[in-house]
Amino acid sequence: MFTQVIEPRFSETDALGHINNTVFAVWFEACRTPVFRIFTPDLNVTQWPLIIAKVTLEFHAQTQYGENVEILTQISRLGGSSFDVYQEAWQNGIKCVSGTAVMVQFDYQSQTTKALSPDIRAALQQHAI
Repeated sequence: MFTQVIEPRFSETDALGHINNTVFAVWFEACRTPVFRIFTPDLNVTQWPLIIAKVTLEFHAQTQYGENVEILTQISRLGGSSFDVYQEAWQNGIKCVSGTAVMVQFDYQSQTTKALSPDIRAALQQHAI
Protein backbone atom coordinates (compact mmCIF):
# COMPACT_ATOMS: atom_id res chain seq x y z
CA MET A 1 0.00 0.00 0.00
CA PHE A 2 1.14 3.53 -0.77
CA THR A 3 0.21 6.45 1.48
CA GLN A 4 0.46 10.17 0.90
CA VAL A 5 -0.69 13.13 2.96
CA ILE A 6 -2.37 16.04 1.19
CA GLU A 7 -2.67 19.48 2.77
CA PRO A 8 -5.87 20.93 1.25
CA ARG A 9 -5.51 24.35 -0.31
CA PHE A 10 -8.07 27.08 0.32
CA SER A 11 -8.76 27.19 -3.44
CA GLU A 12 -9.98 23.57 -3.27
CA THR A 13 -12.98 24.45 -1.12
CA ASP A 14 -16.48 25.08 -2.40
CA ALA A 15 -19.08 27.65 -1.36
CA LEU A 16 -20.09 25.46 1.61
CA GLY A 17 -16.54 25.33 2.96
CA HIS A 18 -16.02 21.67 2.06
CA ILE A 19 -13.29 20.29 -0.16
CA ASN A 20 -14.92 20.32 -3.60
CA ASN A 21 -15.89 16.88 -4.89
CA THR A 22 -13.96 17.38 -8.14
CA VAL A 23 -10.69 17.69 -6.23
CA PHE A 24 -10.58 14.02 -5.25
CA ALA A 25 -10.12 12.79 -8.81
CA VAL A 26 -7.06 15.05 -9.07
CA TRP A 27 -5.68 14.03 -5.66
CA PHE A 28 -6.21 10.35 -6.42
CA GLU A 29 -4.43 10.68 -9.77
CA ALA A 30 -1.47 12.40 -8.09
CA CYS A 31 -1.31 9.61 -5.51
CA ARG A 32 -1.18 6.97 -8.27
CA THR A 33 2.33 8.20 -9.19
CA PRO A 34 4.06 5.34 -7.31
CA VAL A 35 1.99 2.90 -9.39
CA PHE A 36 2.97 4.76 -12.57
CA ARG A 37 6.64 4.40 -11.55
CA ILE A 38 6.27 0.60 -11.59
CA PHE A 39 5.73 0.91 -15.34
CA THR A 40 7.84 4.00 -16.11
CA PRO A 41 10.35 4.70 -13.31
CA ASP A 42 11.35 8.11 -14.72
CA LEU A 43 7.73 9.04 -15.60
CA ASN A 44 8.80 9.70 -19.20
CA VAL A 45 5.54 10.49 -20.99
CA THR A 46 7.04 9.53 -24.39
CA GLN A 47 7.21 5.95 -23.09
CA TRP A 48 3.91 5.98 -21.18
CA PRO A 49 2.26 2.54 -21.21
CA LEU A 50 -1.04 3.18 -19.42
CA ILE A 51 -4.54 4.44 -20.09
CA ILE A 52 -7.51 4.86 -17.78
CA ALA A 53 -10.58 2.86 -18.74
CA LYS A 54 -12.82 3.94 -15.87
CA VAL A 55 -12.81 6.01 -12.69
CA THR A 56 -15.42 5.83 -9.93
CA LEU A 57 -15.67 7.84 -6.72
CA GLU A 58 -17.91 7.35 -3.69
CA PHE A 59 -18.34 10.06 -1.09
CA HIS A 60 -18.78 8.89 2.50
CA ALA A 61 -18.21 12.01 4.63
CA GLN A 62 -17.43 15.70 4.30
CA THR A 63 -13.86 16.93 4.16
CA GLN A 64 -12.82 20.30 5.47
CA TYR A 65 -10.13 22.86 4.80
CA GLY A 66 -7.44 23.16 7.47
CA GLU A 67 -6.97 19.45 8.19
CA ASN A 68 -4.67 17.09 6.28
CA VAL A 69 -6.10 14.27 4.19
CA GLU A 70 -4.34 10.90 3.97
CA ILE A 71 -4.67 9.04 0.67
CA LEU A 72 -4.24 5.25 0.68
CA THR A 73 -3.50 3.58 -2.66
CA GLN A 74 -3.70 -0.18 -3.25
CA ILE A 75 -4.14 -2.64 -6.08
CA SER A 76 -7.51 -4.37 -5.80
CA ARG A 77 -7.58 -6.47 -8.99
CA LEU A 78 -5.08 -7.85 -11.50
CA GLY A 79 -6.27 -8.89 -14.94
CA GLY A 80 -4.48 -9.90 -18.12
CA SER A 81 -3.69 -6.37 -19.31
CA SER A 82 -5.66 -4.31 -16.79
CA PHE A 83 -5.70 -3.73 -13.07
CA ASP A 84 -7.72 -1.76 -10.54
CA VAL A 85 -6.23 0.88 -8.28
CA TYR A 86 -8.38 1.31 -5.18
CA GLN A 87 -7.93 4.50 -3.15
CA GLU A 88 -9.33 6.01 0.01
CA ALA A 89 -9.16 9.54 1.43
CA TRP A 90 -9.16 9.81 5.22
CA GLN A 91 -9.46 12.91 7.39
CA ASN A 92 -9.34 12.83 11.20
CA GLY A 93 -9.77 9.04 11.25
CA ILE A 94 -12.86 9.10 9.02
CA LYS A 95 -13.00 7.59 5.53
CA CYS A 96 -14.34 10.44 3.41
CA VAL A 97 -13.97 9.22 -0.18
CA SER A 98 -13.15 5.93 -1.88
CA GLY A 99 -12.59 5.25 -5.53
CA THR A 100 -11.28 2.89 -8.14
CA ALA A 101 -9.38 3.57 -11.34
CA VAL A 102 -9.30 0.81 -13.93
CA MET A 103 -5.90 1.06 -15.61
CA VAL A 104 -4.91 -0.73 -18.80
CA GLN A 105 -1.41 -1.36 -20.09
CA PHE A 106 -1.53 0.00 -23.62
CA ASP A 107 0.71 0.15 -26.66
CA TYR A 108 0.11 3.54 -28.25
CA GLN A 109 1.88 2.65 -31.50
CA SER A 110 -0.27 -0.40 -32.24
CA GLN A 111 -3.29 1.03 -30.36
CA THR A 112 -3.81 -2.28 -28.55
CA THR A 113 -3.70 -3.52 -24.98
CA LYS A 114 -0.57 -5.25 -23.77
CA ALA A 115 -0.44 -8.11 -21.30
CA LEU A 116 1.07 -7.41 -17.89
CA SER A 117 4.50 -9.04 -17.65
CA PRO A 118 5.33 -11.35 -14.73
CA ASP A 119 7.67 -8.68 -13.30
CA ILE A 120 4.99 -5.99 -13.45
CA ARG A 121 2.41 -8.35 -11.96
CA ALA A 122 4.76 -9.17 -9.09
CA ALA A 123 5.45 -5.48 -8.42
CA LEU A 124 1.73 -4.66 -8.42
CA GLN A 125 0.96 -7.68 -6.23
CA GLN A 126 3.24 -6.24 -3.53
CA HIS A 127 0.65 -3.47 -3.09
CA ALA A 128 -2.49 -5.61 -3.37
CA ILE A 129 -5.31 -5.51 -0.86
